[in-house]
Amino acid sequence: MPHAATPTAQDFVPYATAALDFHLALNVPGGPLVASRAELDSLHAHLISLHGLLDSHAHRTAPLIEIEGDHLKAARTRLWQAADHVHAAYHAAPRPGSGGVPSREACQTRLPEGAPELTICQRHQRAARIVRSRTTAADLHHPFTGLIRH
Repeated sequence: MPHAATPTAQDFVPYATAALDFHLALNVPGGPLVASRAELDSLHAHLISLHGLLDSHAHRTAPLIEIEGDHLKAARTRLWQAADHVHAAYHAAPRPGSGGVPSREACQTRLPEGAPELTICQRHQRAARIVRSRTTAADLHHPFTGLIRH
């Protein structure tokens, strides 16, 4: 029988969840609001960290309990897809200072904008290397990422 992880002395995941809930309650008012690039950058960093955590769990769990591993891998893939969309939203968001919104064509070229905007791209590329090594292109583009085992 596989061994379950023992509870750690300091489990920080509930604190991270509480911090996000707190941020939402305090900083995101009701009504229309454009997400700032700074917030999108922070959300992207959070998603990439969470992707790394789920990747670790999926990698360690799958050999022991295949069905649980499949679900963790599916969740990991969905997190990568979310991070990819947040990365694209960042580049489509209004520029700081000018407030200018890039054209659709400018967004599609996906050219780096330079520091500090390049930081999100560097983080995204580091994570993309892991994604490419553990996921197929079909996994990333298929509407259903989990396997059903009976």
